[in-house]
Amino acid sequence: MQQSIILASSSPFRQELLAKLKIKFHSHAPNIDETRFDGELAQALVERLAVAKAKALASIYPNHLIIGSDQVCCIDEQILGKPHTNERAIEQLTLASNKKARFLTGLCVLNSATGQCQACVEHFDVEFRALSEKLIRRYVELEQPLNCAGSFKSEGSGIVLFKSLIGNDPNTLIGLPLIRLVEFLESFGVEMLSA
Repeated sequence: MQQSIILASSSPFRQELLAKLKIKFHSHAPNIDETRFDGELAQALVERLAVAKAKALASIYPNHLIIGSDQVCCIDEQILGKPHTNERAIEQLTLASNKKARFLTGLCVLNSATGQCQACVEHFDVEFRALSEKLIRRYVELEQPLNCAGSFKSEGSGIVLFKSLIGNDPNTLIGLPLIRLVEFLESFGVEMLSA
């Protein structure tokens, strides 16, 4: 019998993405400290947090496949997380104007019964147009991207901010790299699109 799947996230965006795979799952937000270690590089940060999120739920769900994910945006070697305020969102988008941003998304699938874990980091690049202050303020007011790394929603009207999108899996930009996730789940015996 196939193990039940838990998404270690309360993000509605990740839940919507996982639902695209037509698999049954439950969501549970892990309670972890997401503070970056001194000198920790973005890639190491998102992988560590994706694994930590999955492991944080292992004792609650001892015979499950637990999916953890975390994302940051990097511009000019600076790591941008979720802005949480309108002012910070405006600052982030002002910084992004006419630049390339790299989104790094950590992904982990943990078999809590065996302790076996697969993890990776996927990236996706976004090239921003030159953004006026008026456009930035209007965008933040309309979309309220306060819980989105980089301060935009590509699945919403964020598309008006971009010159180009470059990457293997557009779902990575939203926060859950589905192509790699399918590989991980299949390696744990999950049959895709089964009845």
